[in-house]
Amino acid sequence: MTTISTRPIETAAHDRLYRSLRQQIMHGELLPGQPLTLRGLGKQYGVSMTPAREALRRLVAEGALMLSSSGRVATPELSNDRIEELAALRALIEPELAARALPRAHLALIDRLSAINTANAEAVAKQDPVGYIRTNLEFHRTLYLRAQAPAMLAVIETVWLQLGPTMRALYNRVSRNEPPRHHRMILAALRAGDEPALRLAVRTDVTQGLRHLAG
Repeated sequence: MTTISTRPIETAAHDRLYRSLRQQIMHGELLPGQPLTLRGLGKQYGVSMTPAREALRRLVAEGALMLSSSGRVATPELSNDRIEELAALRALIEPELAARALPRAHLALIDRLSAINTANAEAVAKQDPVGYIRTNLEFHRTLYLRAQAPAMLAVIETVWLQLGPTMRALYNRVSRNEPPRHHRMILAALRAGDEPALRLAVRTDVTQGLRHLAG
């Protein structure tokens, strides 16, 4: 008698749930300290406890979620020291990614970045925090993909993931009425082929907002 395994189905459900939650956390759809339960996720996504548990386990391992001694799982509430540490990582890695991308920053890429920045400005005008965070990260990721440095990009995406809820809290605290001006400085440096200006613009852009939280 042939036994049909449900393992591939569970794996697919786990991966789908993991990717969905990961995106929500990175884009600030969940606030700091927001709890997640197996039962709640199972009901929301129509999955069993096993894929829900595996998805949460992966996100805890990445630092996107925190597991308390009592077994409670929630989005992280970062201390000032932790925010400063993650900001320092961004300041170290992202200018390097941008500099590595510069030799391959052709006009089509710059046009694409300009279009993303326009979408970022529209999100600001609509007071859409999730749209703002999503397009802001898309701007940086689109540039960094040209660096052809997948290990560094993977590290910085993990940093973004840990900061997602905190960035949402920052948006709620700091009233924005215009997109980050340093994006325009990044675009100008790319057009000019000016690596020192590009490094400075990226470093300033990725750290300025976090100072409001850790300051």
